[in-house]
Amino acid sequence: MRKVLSLFLVIIVSLSLSGMAKGAPASQYGVPLREALVLEGGESTNPRDYDPATTGTAGDKRLFSGLVSFDPRLNLVPDLAERWDINADGTVYTFYLRKNARFHNGRPVTAQDVIYSWTRAADPKLQSPTVLTYLGDIVGIREVNEGKAVSVSGLKALDDHTLQVTIDAPKPYFLMKLTYPTAFVVDKTNVESGPEWYRKPNATGPYKLKEWRRGEVIIYEANPDFYLGAPSIRYIIVTLYTGDSVRLYETGKVDMTGLYTYYVDRFTDPTEPLHRELVTGVDLCTSYVVFDVTRPPFDDVNVRKAFSLAFNRLQYIEVVLRGRALPALGIFPPGLPGFNIALKGITYDPEAARRALAQSKYGKAENLPPIVFTSAGFGSYISLRVAALAQMWKQVLGVTITVENLEPNFYYDQLYAGNHGQLFNYGWCADYPDPENFADVLFHSGSTQNAGNYSNPALDALLEAARIERDVTKRIEMYQQAEQMIVDDAPVLFLTHSLSYELVKPYVKGYVYTPISIPIERYMWLEGK
Repeated sequence: MRKVLSLFLVIIVSLSLSGMAKGAPASQYGVPLREALVLEGGESTNPRDYDPATTGTAGDKRLFSGLVSFDPRLNLVPDLAERWDINADGTVYTFYLRKNARFHNGRPVTAQDVIYSWTRAADPKLQSPTVLTYLGDIVGIREVNEGKAVSVSGLKALDDHTLQVTIDAPKPYFLMKLTYPTAFVVDKTNVESGPEWYRKPNATGPYKLKEWRRGEVIIYEANPDFYLGAPSIRYIIVTLYTGDSVRLYETGKVDMTGLYTYYVDRFTDPTEPLHRELVTGVDLCTSYVVFDVTRPPFDDVNVRKAFSLAFNRLQYIEVVLRGRALPALGIFPPGLPGFNIALKGITYDPEAARRALAQSKYGKAENLPPIVFTSAGFGSYISLRVAALAQMWKQVLGVTITVENLEPNFYYDQLYAGNHGQLFNYGWCADYPDPENFADVLFHSGSTQNAGNYSNPALDALLEAARIERDVTKRIEMYQQAEQMIVDDAPVLFLTHSLSYELVKPYVKGYVYTPISIPIERYMWLEGK
C-alpha cells in the first residue's frame, strides 16, 4: 500500500515539475521558483547562533566567508585570501587578500577587517566559546581573551591586502582551523549598529540575505559581485516550520531534505520509486554522554566504567536507531585520519559493570548520590535515546536517574556555563579532517570544549607533542595512543557514529555529500526545474 501511495505522489510531483499540474505556482514570496532552491528548516531563537564569532554550529556559509575554505572534495582552497606564504619554521603566515573581495555593500575587504573580526571574537565581553579553540594558536589572542591586552600582537596588516599572522608553534592543522566560522570576516559598522545586526548582515559570502520573516521564511539571493563568481542558483528559499520535510519533498514543495531515522528503511528499499533520489554518506561525527568527572559519583573512574560497561551499544543501535548508525568505541569516526580499528574499547558486559561499581568507593547503587542527566528538550518529555540509556543503567546497575531538559537553542550555552547535571548528552562532528579536532579539542584539560572537566596530565603532554609533530605517521600514532588513554579513563560513554541520508531532486545538479560543512550551494545549479 505504501509503495502504491508513493508512486501516486511521484506522478503528481512529476506533473507539477513539468508545469502540467494546473495551478502550480510559478513563484513564491515573489521569487521565481525555477530559479530557486527550496528547502525547509527551523529557526534558532538564540542570537548567538547567527554571529560567526559565537555560533557553535557550522555557521552560515552562504552569507559569511573567511580566508580559506574546503571544496566539495574537502581540499583546502583559497577563499578571501588568494594565496599565502609560510615561513621556514612554520610560525608566520602571510595572506594575500583578493583585491576584488568586497562586502555585500560594495566596500573592499581589507586586512584591517580580518584583524577587527578576529580581535572582536577574542573580546572577553563577547564570551565566545570557540575563539580559543579555533584562533587560540595565534600569538596574542589568549591575552585579549583574558583581558590582558586590547590588540592581538600576532596580527599585522602589512598593507590593505596583506595580512601577517604569527602563531605560537608550527602546527600542520592551523590553516584548516580558519575554515570555521569564528575566523569569518564581519563588517565593523554592521556588527556595531545594534544587537540585531545579524538580521541585515553586510557580509562577504556568495549569497546576500534578501528577506527574513521570523517563523516563516528566509530568502537568500546570489551575490552578483562575489569574488569567486556569482553562484548559478539565483535564490535559496528556506521555509520555516512548514511541516514534515519528507512530505514536502514528495509533493514537490522542497528540492532537498534530510531523512529522519524513521524514513530511512523506506527510501533505502530499491523498489521505492524515490530510491534513485537518495544520497547517502558516512558522517565524521561521534555522539557520546559526558560524565562530569568533578561531580560525584563520576569522580570515580570505576563508576564511569560501570556506566559504560552497562551500555548495550548494538541493541541501542538496532532498537532505537533502527540499525542506522555505526557503533562508537572511541572518539575518532571512521574516515578520519587516525581511526583505529584495533582500538580496545569498553563494550557491553553486565557482570563486569556490576564488578566495577562494587570496586568503586561507593560500593553499590544505594550509596550513589542522586544523578541528574541533562539533555536538550522541552518540558518533561524524555527522548527515546535517553530513555534507553536510563533503562539499561537501571536494569544492569540498579541505578535510577533523573532527566532534566534544557531549551535546545540554548543547550550548549548552558553546558559551557556549567549549568548541567552530572552527565549530559554531547556530540562532535569534524570541523576539519584532522584527529587534533577531536582528541585535543575535546579532551585536553585546557580546552574550552572539555565540558566534563576531564584532566590527565600525561594525555595533555602527549597531545601537546602531537600538535607540532611533523612526521605524519608518528603524529597519527600519537593520536591513536591518546585515544586509547581517553578510552581507558572513561570520561565519556561513546555511543555512535552517525550516517547521512538525503533526498535530492534530479534537477538539482552539482550536489555532493560532504561530511564537513562547506558552502555547497555555490557549486550547484538547477537544470530543467
